[in-house]
Amino acid sequence: MSELLTVDNLSVDYRVEHGLARAVDGASFEVGSGQVLALVGESGSGKTTTGHAILGLLADNAVVAGGSIRYRGEPIHDLPARKLRELQGTSISLIPQDPTVSLDPVRRIGHQIEDVLRLHTDLDAPQRRAKVLALLELVGFTDVEQRYRQYPHELSGGMRQRVLVAAAVAAEPDLIIADEPTSGLDVTVQAQVLDLIDDLRARTGTAVVLITHDLGVASDRADLIGVMRRGELVELGPAREVLDNPQHPYTQQLLASVPSRLEFARERPAPADPEPVIEVRNLRKEYDGFVAVDDVSFTVEAGRTLAIVGESGSGKSTTARVLTGLTAATAGSVQLLGKEITGLSRRDFRPLRRDIQIVFQNPYSSFDPRFDVYDVVAEPLLSFTPAKHWPPRRSRRTHEERVVQALEAAALPGDFVDRHPRELSGGQRQRVAIARALVLEPRIVVLDEPISALDVSVQAQILELLGDLQERLALTYVFISHDLAVVRAVSDQVAVMHRGRIVEQGDAEQVFTAPTADYTVQLLSAVAGKTLAATGKGAS
Repeated sequence: MSELLTVDNLSVDYRVEHGLARAVDGASFEVGSGQVLALVGESGSGKTTTGHAILGLLADNAVVAGGSIRYRGEPIHDLPARKLRELQGTSISLIPQDPTVSLDPVRRIGHQIEDVLRLHTDLDAPQRRAKVLALLELVGFTDVEQRYRQYPHELSGGMRQRVLVAAAVAAEPDLIIADEPTSGLDVTVQAQVLDLIDDLRARTGTAVVLITHDLGVASDRADLIGVMRRGELVELGPAREVLDNPQHPYTQQLLASVPSRLEFARERPAPADPEPVIEVRNLRKEYDGFVAVDDVSFTVEAGRTLAIVGESGSGKSTTARVLTGLTAATAGSVQLLGKEITGLSRRDFRPLRRDIQIVFQNPYSSFDPRFDVYDVVAEPLLSFTPAKHWPPRRSRRTHEERVVQALEAAALPGDFVDRHPRELSGGQRQRVAIARALVLEPRIVVLDEPISALDVSVQAQILELLGDLQERLALTYVFISHDLAVVRAVSDQVAVMHRGRIVEQGDAEQVFTAPTADYTVQLLSAVAGKTLAATGKGAS
């Protein structure tokens, strides 16, 4: 097989305030026509910088400090800007990670795909339009004339990602750099996007460099796997070989962190006489006539974990908001710790907030940017400060002992109180969010996609922490997620939601091994990582 892309001893530096920071250090690999190389690793490992270096899209403060990048044997890392632009889009193209920021919000979808053809082909306007309509059909759209005229905000996340795929393949490139192309997508949409890339590769011989932190995706889709850590390519080889017999300790650590290997919840013995702490009956929630949650019922027992799973728009997060008093139910009954909450005013619900707390998906966006860690964690305590003590004085740090205890419970050192969230990693921020939820010593914690934005090894740490906290503090969890591998690891009971309704619920193992609803079967069939499971390193 002729090598389409050759990266030899590549090093990339970023100019920072105090000198140079090395982001990629001596990476070497080759990709042949029709092959898929998956570059895996955590945030900051250098995988995205490597992809951008291949494309010539490095940031202004980045420089190729050493090595070479060759396309069809010709060096491209030092091409003049004009030559590089000729290569981009025609021979090498990019599928970026986030369609929300990659698409122009004020231009129609069809026109944005057409830009590629205008820049890189000799097609006239009618030919370009016809080609775009064919591309939209190719990526799975039906009413392509309507899609052509729509704006990005009128499409779902999965649809927007398909638009990026259409733009990437418009000029029929030989090589695609796919940078986390399915990050944040529901499991079924993820499978559709990856199937589309696979189909294009099979039909055209296009090679793919797939940048991902999802080992399940890499195991199912890649011919070769390269593992990056702190800028170095620490392991490289055929996918099956890397998964079956990892040589580097870091690769072994990554494989050990796959969520399906973490089985903390279901290994705990059930309480002898479990007490229901959440009872939901016939819950309904409407927004301006739209039914978001329809006739939902479930019970959660003390010290147990109920996972609510489903795709975006299924109603799972709306259900969480009703449970935590952030939105009112339209109809039905919700009892927390034996108290009916439907119809309660915010004032009447307030005493229950000590007993039920929530951890959001993106901790950083839920923090006040002016606050340090002390302020973030102490905020719930201050909100319960008696009126006669208002305003609470920040300088006294009245609650510092409680804050430090909560941080330590979340596996963070007490001296973090003086740091700002912007100084912390994603995993550390999520621990701070967990500490904030724990500081009032609640009995129930609702976790709304708490690890979906985290790297796999950090996910494992947070999941282990949640399991330990549940065991030590007898916490009850409602775990909202679209990641079925994580759900299988952590839950005792599972409720599957689709279009506002629960279509299946029961014991977690029963739902995963013998699903009865067609939609549950569809979800499970779309889960990435089947090849990984076959290696014995993933789910059984």
